[in-house]
Amino acid sequence: MSPAPASLKWRLEPVVEADFESLLALRIAALQESLERLGRFDPARARARFQAGFEPAFMQHIVSAESGQRLGFFTVKPRPEGQVLRLEHLYLSPAAQGHGAGSWVMEQIKRQARLSACEISLGALKLSRANDFYQAHGFQQVAEQEFDVEYRWNPAMELRA
Repeated sequence: MSPAPASLKWRLEPVVEADFESLLALRIAALQESLERLGRFDPARARARFQAGFEPAFMQHIVSAESGQRLGFFTVKPRPEGQVLRLEHLYLSPAAQGHGAGSWVMEQIKRQARLSACEISLGALKLSRANDFYQAHGFQQVAEQEFDVEYRWNPAMELRA
């Protein structure tokens, strides 16, 4: 029996205000190892940063179509300068990582960008495995700060590849 197509393995569901605590816990679980490597893990700071950018209208749960279990979430916001979507969060529970859900979500986000003729920007923590993930999905590093690496992707990159 062949594996189910990715489109049948996962689905997206809207985030609501009441999801804050569960999403915060998931975000902390996903980031803790990387933040500890940087000497920056602080649960109080993590809560404050997440709360400051918590906008359910731009967020989606990543859900297992088979079990209905919420595996992660992401946030995509249009940037004020236009023609850019900002991927602010893409987190999967540690147990859900490495099974293709993140790649499936990335393809959904890229499809949205192509349809909108937009680029995608994002930031990743230095020393995080997420950097390899984003580079494998065609994102190019455009800047580096003390703790973060900034990336950019646009549909034209696919044509050059």
